[in-house]
Amino acid sequence: MAGRVELGRLKIAWAKAHMPVLASIEQRFAREKPLAGRRVSAVLHVEAKTCVLALALKAGGAELRLAAGNPLSTDDDAVAAVVEAGVPTWARKGESMDEYNAGIRAMLDFDPEVIVDDGADLVALAHTSRPDRGHVLGSTEETTAGVNRLKAMERSKALRWPAIAVNDASMKHLFDNRYGCGQSFLDGLFSATNLLVAGRTCVVAGYGWVGKGIASRLRGVGADVIVTEVDPVRAIEARLEGFRVRPMIEAAAEADVIVTTTGTVGVVRGEHLKVIKDGCLLANMGHFDVEISKPDLAAMAVHREVVRPSVEEFRFGDGRRVYLLGDGRLINLAAGQGHPAEIMDLSFSLQALSVEYLVRHGASLAPGVHPVPLELDRAVAEAAMPSLEVRIDRPTAEQIRYAESWTEGT
Repeated sequence: MAGRVELGRLKIAWAKAHMPVLASIEQRFAREKPLAGRRVSAVLHVEAKTCVLALALKAGGAELRLAAGNPLSTDDDAVAAVVEAGVPTWARKGESMDEYNAGIRAMLDFDPEVIVDDGADLVALAHTSRPDRGHVLGSTEETTAGVNRLKAMERSKALRWPAIAVNDASMKHLFDNRYGCGQSFLDGLFSATNLLVAGRTCVVAGYGWVGKGIASRLRGVGADVIVTEVDPVRAIEARLEGFRVRPMIEAAAEADVIVTTTGTVGVVRGEHLKVIKDGCLLANMGHFDVEISKPDLAAMAVHREVVRPSVEEFRFGDGRRVYLLGDGRLINLAAGQGHPAEIMDLSFSLQALSVEYLVRHGASLAPGVHPVPLELDRAVAEAAMPSLEVRIDRPTAEQIRYAESWTEGT
């Protein structure tokens, strides 16, 4: 166990060395203790970069509990190290759904004042079967899928507290969802399969920010990329970026790889499996494991077996085979190491600042979904520039006066 703790420390230290913005926030938190005595429950992908965030919140004085946001996304070495550092954690790589749900319930048993969520599972539990637990000032949400759930709760007037949509901040979705997913998807795909992508036909389902990043990176390593969409505007955007755009029923017949990025259910289902190309690799980058229909795969297969870690073969009656990667869960974390540290520096800095904002202002915010305050978004951008070797111009006094004259209509 001591070896695992030490390896976890090394992983966390490496991540922190490449997360300068969050490190500076941790230093300020350690001095000011803005979260002193506040109970914080976090449900996230528990790996090294997440542990950097956890330790920053702890440095700010938070009484923190941490649980897995996905049964396959945990790094057990990082867990061992963060537990040794004093953060009780409910997470294990490959945990059962019972263990996963028990971890989320434990987060609510802690009676949190602030919730940090990834997919809104903890928030949903607190509003349904466990509404008696916690005096929640507010929550933060990391993912598109989670924000969509929160907005649905807001529309139905079910959401009982302010929830900050960290995912929607510019310094999150423009970089995490696009560049983070673009690179980490390839990491997961290569780690799971060790196969060549160049020259293969790869289908990207969905052309939101995640899909854009993945399509771009696949093209960069030599793939022939087809995009599928349900939105005509995004479909045209994909076409003008140089990608073919086809319905899934057509794309599946020539796909060597299909990756889903939509956040909805049944993107690859029985009708597509009937025509899918022999040997096709199926991967998911949406938060929940519902985009590739595992029930349809199981129903059509006459034989299935795990052929290498994170790769399960499904053989159909006509001899065709397809390969499900990472059990249909987030392949970048199920088989890879997740987003690059520099990208998560931006996202988790926003998380830390949003938790602080809720502690300071949550009592005065109305229930509902709130954006990250613009000043926090810009503060992270300003702080990130030196490490990325970015220097920018500043408006001159004349330019400021000129802009103000237009605002005033003169």
